[in-house]
Parts: sequence; C-alpha cells; structure tokens
Amino acid sequence: MSETSSSAAVDEVIARVKAVYGKWRRDTPVAQMRADWDALFSAGGDARVEPVDAAGVPCQWVAAPGVRTDRAIVYLHGGGFQVGSLASHRELMAELSAASGVRVLGVGYRLAPEHRYPAALDDTLAALGWLRSQGFAAKDIALAGDSAGGGLALSALLSLQARGEALPAAAFLMSAWTDLTAAGASYETRAAADPIHQRPMIVMMARNYLGAGAEANDPLASPLMASPAQLRALPPLLLQVGDRETVLSDSEDFARKVREAGGQAECQAWPGMIHVFQQFPGELAQARQALAGGGQFLAAHLGAAPSRKTHP
Repeated sequence: MSETSSSAAVDEVIARVKAVYGKWRRDTPVAQMRADWDALFSAGGDARVEPVDAAGVPCQWVAAPGVRTDRAIVYLHGGGFQVGSLASHRELMAELSAASGVRVLGVGYRLAPEHRYPAALDDTLAALGWLRSQGFAAKDIALAGDSAGGGLALSALLSLQARGEALPAAAFLMSAWTDLTAAGASYETRAAADPIHQRPMIVMMARNYLGAGAEANDPLASPLMASPAQLRALPPLLLQVGDRETVLSDSEDFARKVREAGGQAECQAWPGMIHVFQQFPGELAQARQALAGGGQFLAAHLGAAPSRKTHP
C-alpha cells in the first residue's frame, strides 16, 4: 500500500470514529454511548463464539478455525472503562486468535460509572482464577488488551504478583493506558497529531473510573507507577502504539521502565497510526501486520502456532 493510500485509509477510519464522538453531548446517556461504540466495529467473521460464565463474570470464548484449546489468551477490551464490550472487540479478538493459533477468552468486566475501580480489576482476577480452575496452568495463559484494557492487563499482573501467584506467560498490549495521571510528555508533543484523544478527555475518563475513593497514582490503577522490583518480575511484554497518539508516552515510558528494571519489554511505535489502530484490520494494512506480529509473539511464549493468516 502506498503512503498516500495508507494515509487516506487512516483518514477514513478517523472520520468514522469522530462521527460517533461527534454525536455525544453532556446529556447523552452512557447506554447510548455504548451502543454507538459497539455499532462502530465489525463482527467476528468466521470465528466461533461461545458465551461462558467465568466465576460470575460474563465472558466469551472466541476461536478462529483450527486453533488450540489447551492454551488461552485472556483479552481485556478498551473504552476508557466506560464504553467498549465483547461485541465491539469481537473482530479484534477473532483476528488475534487466528494470528496466535490460540482461543481467546474475552472478559466482560463491569464498567464505570456504575462500577468504579477496582470492579474491573476484580472481575479480571476472577476470570483468571476461573481459568486456572479449569485446568489451565499459568504458563499456558497469556494476556492481551487495548487502551484501558491494556492497562488493566498490567494491573492484573501486578495484583497476581502481589498475591504470590504464578504469572501468565506473556502480555500483548495495544495503546495501553498505563498512567491515569495523564502526565506523559506526548500529551503535548502529539496534541496536534492526535485527532481524537486530548488530555482533558483522558483526565475526565480517569476521574469517572476512579471516583472519590481511589488515587490515580496507585500502581494498580496506573501500572506506570509500579516499583522497579515489581516491573522486573513481569513476564515478557510487547507494546504497540500509534506514533500520533497523545498516550504514546504511556507505552514508551512503561517499556523503558521495565527494561531499566531488568525486565523484558519491547515497544513498537507505528508511524502515522492512531489509538488502537489494530481495531480496524479490514481497513488498515498496518492493523493486520501489527496483529500478526502480536499473535506471533504470544504464540512463541505459549508454545503455539498460528492457524492461518489473519487477512490476505
């Protein structure tokens, strides 16, 4: 794909996303926002979808044809902890299942403002505990997530670590929100380049998620605040982020801190890409390439192999 056609494809995606945001006003009910957000994205293609109750948490197994069922990728969707769902992320989960050769367990964690921190984290840990009760060893589980879900995956790893439990084999994170204080340098350096997310919006979402009883600098809310000892003990991480994002620093700074602490983390900043560009595999060649790379990373750490190409 030429640079011109690639830019045009990104512009089309941006227009679609902004059309959704543009309809929302201060008095738009959160239920309407969630419905609008779900409608923005495609369904899961030829993947098999199986609803499951994971210790009281609504989840879905999403499996591309021919994938392994003795390994699992636990997926945590984005949406600022307020929108996003298993429906909005079904295509992304299906593509990741195909790219990794492994079933994906999407977690339908509770959302704010009805359920504030730590509800989403509690649900994630409950789903992970349920998966272990089904016979999956920690080494046979990986985590993946985007945006708020990417940060939530890291929070879950830190929580398991604090409990003294075995950690999953690896984590693949897309545009991860790791700092709810929104202090990263990219809020200024990428402000003009990011067509969607600016710091006031991020701060508002953090406030709605945390409520009055939690602090934004708590490492279980903002994993970037974790200590070097905590970061060193994390499993191998792959972070992908768009170079146009105001939350670019959330990924770059986190990966740097992990490496400085002695852990394993790679951060890939994709030129010209926007927040969670991987959610548009039908429109963006870069999304397909990024998901293929993420799937290969997870497959390598789970001892699996991709079942097929995600897209021609």
